[in-house]
Amino acid sequence: MSLALILAFSALVLLCALALLWSRWPAWMKALLVAGVTVLYFWGDDVVHNLSGWPTPDALPERFALLAVVIEEPTSKTAGALYIWVNAIDKGKPIAQPRAYKLAYTKDLHALLNESMKKARQGISQMGTAEPKAGKKGIGWLRPGADEQAVKIRDMPAPQLPEK
Repeated sequence: MSLALILAFSALVLLCALALLWSRWPAWMKALLVAGVTVLYFWGDDVVHNLSGWPTPDALPERFALLAVVIEEPTSKTAGALYIWVNAIDKGKPIAQPRAYKLAYTKDLHALLNESMKKARQGISQMGTAEPKAGKKGIGWLRPGADEQAVKIRDMPAPQLPEK
């Protein structure tokens, strides 16, 4: 699938280059073509990024229900990673589709996630929050990663039943 997308986008760029170099279109139409292809590129990147099915390095949702964790400890060949599967919580309820996230390995987060999964195996649902770390600067606004967040996990509160 990704090879087909690369070839399709390459063909589009080639056609755009041909239209810019050898067409007799007015300058405003060529500028519109460049702007359109640029928007299409960023839109296509976002669509492919969300469809891949692989764990995303994007930032975690603000509030989430923890479903599963896979821990890849660092070795001499790899830096290690923490893979978590979560349901974002919107308006007090988990959304329908879970999402996998890849976090940078840290011992503190490893211990936190390990403890949370022990509780989850005992039947205690876990809820987490992710907040941006203070003092982070740079170009993170393009696609902020989960390594730029402070993650906290606690027991999910018991549901409140309505009064009769």
